[in-house]
Amino acid sequence: MTNAYWFALIGGLLLVRGLTPTLLKRSPVTAAMFYLAVGLLVGPSVFNLFHFNPLKESALLEVLTEVAVLISLFSAGVKMPVPFSFSRWRAPLLLATVSMSMTVALVAAFAFYMLDLPLGAGVLLGAILAPTDPVLATDVQSRHPGDRDQLRFTLTCEAGMNDGSAFPFVMLGLGMLGLHELGDFNLRWVVVDVLWAIAGGIAIGVVAGVALARLGWKLRRAPHQHELMDDFLGLGLIGVVYGLSVMLNAWGFLAVFFAAVALRQTELKLAKAAQHATDEGQVPNESDAKTGQRNPSIPDLEPLPTVSEGSLVFKEHLERLSEVVLVLLVGGTLFLNSWSWEAVGVALFLFLVARPVSVLLGLLGTRTTWPVRGMIGWFGVRGIGSLYYLMYAIQHGLPEPLALHLIQLTLVVVTLSILLHGISVKPLMGHFWKRQAHRSSP
Repeated sequence: MTNAYWFALIGGLLLVRGLTPTLLKRSPVTAAMFYLAVGLLVGPSVFNLFHFNPLKESALLEVLTEVAVLISLFSAGVKMPVPFSFSRWRAPLLLATVSMSMTVALVAAFAFYMLDLPLGAGVLLGAILAPTDPVLATDVQSRHPGDRDQLRFTLTCEAGMNDGSAFPFVMLGLGMLGLHELGDFNLRWVVVDVLWAIAGGIAIGVVAGVALARLGWKLRRAPHQHELMDDFLGLGLIGVVYGLSVMLNAWGFLAVFFAAVALRQTELKLAKAAQHATDEGQVPNESDAKTGQRNPSIPDLEPLPTVSEGSLVFKEHLERLSEVVLVLLVGGTLFLNSWSWEAVGVALFLFLVARPVSVLLGLLGTRTTWPVRGMIGWFGVRGIGSLYYLMYAIQHGLPEPLALHLIQLTLVVVTLSILLHGISVKPLMGHFWKRQAHRSSP
């Protein structure tokens, strides 16, 4: 396809998507399913107008998926409820650690015993497929910063964290294949790739998010009263935090998510403190009757805008654009013979066994209700994050035959996730909300 055809195709998709949001909401399909269908039609499966080769274009696809995941992680982070409480975060923390580890182990065992893959390749495949996706799972994730629904919060928070917590297993799989240094008795992997990379990523993100929140708050208040460009600040925070984390061998995905969480949490704490000062009896910040000057010690009556909310809309637009391009490319990679029983078997094992079992065991002892556990167990959407980890592995020297094998398996899993989770999300979520409303009614 020439550039002109690409402009026409992407432009047409954007026009259709822009004109039909209400129609899509009322239909049984999701936007990702629509983009995938177009990709399959114009790709080698049907009309063969173009074919995207992920092996040859792995460097480009790594960057595209990396940017898409980072933007989505930031959007997820600023939607987290305030204030932070360990009791509320306990379930997603367990999902991103215990359940994540169990999913990797189950998929690795399946790949080793059923697919005859080397154990290192099985661990790598498990790490690629284990994390849930923050990009394609918008239909089951938090809708806005004030959304306090337990199911949506848990799925959003899990997706925000497990894109970083999967990285140690990616490095473990690469190390077992001889492509990464693990150290004696895996000591380097434990110290650097697990302990430091996770703790360092979280620390970098929290410090940067708090610093930006306080700086923005100070500049917006009297006597400075500066206007700020929230879109640029949000993107700048993502870039600085991610770049610094990578340079320091910390997990950048975790850093960006927690930077967004810290930014949002700090801004709302500052706003609450200012509102409390006003409620204590201080006069709104108006001009002094005698001097005509504003008193900087008295808080403004109008709530100040925040960087997190100001940049969220722009990030969500970028997220939708990345979804269009990347899901279209997924459809354009698949041939009809890509659909092997082996690949379908991996997907069904992941959706019907590994994910539900790991969720149920990981949430034992929590107060999460059984209906919520069941929904979480099913809606472990796989997508752009899995593609990124796969491209990352290829760029780090994955042998071509093994790379081609893992590409086929991953693409089929992602495609089936888009189809099965997409077709089931509206009826299952609708039934779930009806049951919840019935239980809460007197």
